[in-house]
Amino acid sequence: MKARVTVYPRREILDPQGKAIRGALARIGFAEVHEVRAGKSFELDLGVDDAQRAGDLLAAMCEKLLANTVVEDYEIELLEVRNA
Repeated sequence: MKARVTVYPRREILDPQGKAIRGALARIGFAEVHEVRAGKSFELDLGVDDAQRAGDLLAAMCEKLLANTVVEDYEIELLEVRNA
């Protein structure tokens, strides 16, 4: 099963990278952008075919390594189930 995990700073946490990107976009002519949240994305290919098991594994990975849950939130998206 393939999955994507996206990690972003929590809304209440200052996001200096997102602010810098928004400023740069405005300087090059994209003043319509009001906010940017910069994050990171992980694509994983798991050797699991059960969606519930995959979700549980991904959540554990996020809690233990992929996200700093003190200052970051994460989203898990299951992308593709491998054919057995």
